[in-house]
Amino acid sequence: MAVPKPRPHGRLQPLRGPPDYKAMAADEQSRPSTPDRVSRSSFSSIREHDNTLPQTFSQSKVSSYFGADSDEAIGDSPTTSPPATPGSSSSSAARALNMIQTQFQPPVTNPNSRLLGYWTPADSFQGWKGIQVKGKLASKSFGDLQVLHQVFSNPPPRPTKRGQDRPGHAPIERLPTEILSAIINLLALDVPPNGLTRRNIDLMSLLLTSRTLHVATLSTLYSRITIPHSRIFQKFLAHISAHPNLGTIVRRLDFCHFNPSQLFLTAAERSKARNLTSETLLQCLELTPHLQEFLGQEYIDDDLDAGVLQKLFLGLPQLKAIDFCGCTSNAFKESFVAIISPNWPKELTVRRLSLHKCLTLPSSVFEAILPRLARLTHLDVAGTRITDAALASIPPTARITHLNLTKCTLLSARGVIDFLANHPAVKGLQFLSLAADARSHQAFDAENVTELLPILPKTLKSLNLKGSKMTSSHIDLLRPLTKHLEELAVGRSLTPRDVNRLFMPDEDSDVAMQVGWVPHSLRYIDLSDFWGQELDLVYLFGSACAILKPYSEPLEVVELAEDVCRRVSKSATALQRIGWQLSECGSRGWMVRQPGKNALPRDDGSRGWKMGAESWGMRKIPVAHAEVGGMYGNFMFSRKL
Repeated sequence: MAVPKPRPHGRLQPLRGPPDYKAMAADEQSRPSTPDRVSRSSFSSIREHDNTLPQTFSQSKVSSYFGADSDEAIGDSPTTSPPATPGSSSSSAARALNMIQTQFQPPVTNPNSRLLGYWTPADSFQGWKGIQVKGKLASKSFGDLQVLHQVFSNPPPRPTKRGQDRPGHAPIERLPTEILSAIINLLALDVPPNGLTRRNIDLMSLLLTSRTLHVATLSTLYSRITIPHSRIFQKFLAHISAHPNLGTIVRRLDFCHFNPSQLFLTAAERSKARNLTSETLLQCLELTPHLQEFLGQEYIDDDLDAGVLQKLFLGLPQLKAIDFCGCTSNAFKESFVAIISPNWPKELTVRRLSLHKCLTLPSSVFEAILPRLARLTHLDVAGTRITDAALASIPPTARITHLNLTKCTLLSARGVIDFLANHPAVKGLQFLSLAADARSHQAFDAENVTELLPILPKTLKSLNLKGSKMTSSHIDLLRPLTKHLEELAVGRSLTPRDVNRLFMPDEDSDVAMQVGWVPHSLRYIDLSDFWGQELDLVYLFGSACAILKPYSEPLEVVELAEDVCRRVSKSATALQRIGWQLSECGSRGWMVRQPGKNALPRDDGSRGWKMGAESWGMRKIPVAHAEVGGMYGNFMFSRKL
């Protein structure tokens, strides 16, 4: 039989009958125009760059899902292809899949479960060569299988040789499901390597390997769903609506890469598409009853209405982490206020809560929610209207390890000190930020800092006192902390000579102090409160200062003020000569130590308390273990405070 000719735009021609030219013309007119990606400037994506140097970032004006219209957020089911625009490759694959009859094989251990079973082609399936893809007969090549998103080809059984494993009995297939899933999880990508590479291509390949690996891979593909734009969300919602059992696998919904301008040029076009709305988002939450982490951001705040918020806080019993980073719209504020009720249960399931830069939320929201977070571990309320009363109302059963109180102007120094000194929930703190912008607000004066430093726990790894007033007498109080701190941001009114005392004993110190000197553990120090000529660069680069010397290791990152960075950039050659390099991202800049010729392998910077981040000096607390990227990367590393 002659091979039928392909239609324009890759649409499949029917097996019999003449081409339908009217349908082709209508389809041509209905196709959306290609968006102008150059003009999109509303989204800034920041992600950590895989490099030998720390504090290296890649940034763009659009999401890292640059080619997101061809990316899949989930692994497509073998039986149903998600909706696609006419003329797309997904549309062609869908037509090809409709030609394949499949049958469901229930699991042996639980015959009533449709979740743990698998789909296989029916006995009538004659092989891949009889399927048309884009008007051509498909072969068994990997590329065709990848387009089809199908699982098995059902080849005839082959006789096994001596010592050869029978199909389905390879050593890796005999591993327990828990171990196999843990191995497959290592292949999952939170952030794609670049804008043109399809996400999780390795996982899609595993779906084609064997039935055992297919079942184990499904859990990884659906457990963490990343939504870069509304079309992917619409595909995902249609998929779990058709197969509700797959929705029970979902543990994380991640919108930190969401870019509303990715597919549509105007807000009117986005509104007309109706892919992501408060109604569809609520429907999605209803279909994911075991959701544990919801990561939102400012570009979806209009879709977080009262119904969605009510579902998040009260309707998902396993939800542990919520992030509303940068949500400031009036609709979001009114919806949040509307759901607050004294009839709420005394205890909520949320353990990690980020309201980072939710500037419009009134104080009553915090006073109503915080007393109900009995198992709170992470709290980011930077830039919000939290009050002393709301902070003190956190239950004593909480075990806070991460606390971000940056630029909380309604908090008093006395209230914060009393909370840190007396509240049982903060005895195991690892991350604490009390930063402020000294140009507009000073929360801690010298006396407050003197009272604060001795009460800080030894578990602390990161401390930010930016914006506070400090004196040289505070160096003696900071020295014990530098033996366990890895990040330190100092305040104003110090000099480089004062900071230098953190890295070496005083010249006039006694012998006992010099002999018993314990090296510091600092890897990052923030000197961005040294403005203009306050940072003496002659002294910093001189022989008397230890900060940039080799023996100041493990220190590897020094943050500078924006105007100081411009001065240092004029002497980039001199900086490289002493083994350092200037790095910038957004409005922040750092001096980064370069690895020596015979240096040991560099520490990659990953720490358990950083939850996936590798760079130093993050401004925002993460609430989920994930790679840094998208809007969260912007708030973490691109902005001052």
